[in-house]
Amino acid sequence: MRKLIVQQWVTVDNIAAEEDGGLSFVSGEPFSEKSDPAFKASVMGVIDSVDTMILGAKTYAESKDYWPHAEEQGEYGEKLNNLTKFVASSTLDDAPWGEFPAATVTRDPAATIRELKAQRGKDIWLWGSLTLMQSLLDAGLVDEVHMRVCPATRGKGRRVFQDRQDLKVLEATAFDNGVVQLRYEIKK
Repeated sequence: MRKLIVQQWVTVDNIAAEEDGGLSFVSGEPFSEKSDPAFKASVMGVIDSVDTMILGAKTYAESKDYWPHAEEQGEYGEKLNNLTKFVASSTLDDAPWGEFPAATVTRDPAATIRELKAQRGKDIWLWGSLTLMQSLLDAGLVDEVHMRVCPATRGKGRRVFQDRQDLKVLEATAFDNGVVQLRYEIKK
């Protein structure tokens, strides 16, 4: 069965979105000449393990004008743009993605995830989308949470976990660029 993997960039104090919704703390660009090769390999490993991406409406709105044109992202951007995409939204009717295949809009993301998990394929990737993540956690559909911890704090903002969660550590890897990759399995 396919897994639903959530990925969040976070600060050391577990902030995944600043008070204004921003992500100024994100560091560790994997695709520059100064890239940490191990970090780049980790980033590519994630995208190679999935074939489907699900986004909340806000994350989709923030991504749709950048990623389809992000040639500087190289192979990573190409792979991301070619993933099958779903956007959870109660207001959108369509979700274009530049010249790439449009995302499918779902009004019932939990049902969509259940259907996708029952199908053959690689894992499913939820990127950002804290509100959607929380609803899928509440529905018992999240299998793993990957947190890329950046060497920064913010004190205030939205945290990854709002409620109690029991987690099993799958990985804890520090990279030369200061980012720490934490992978957790959600105990059910």
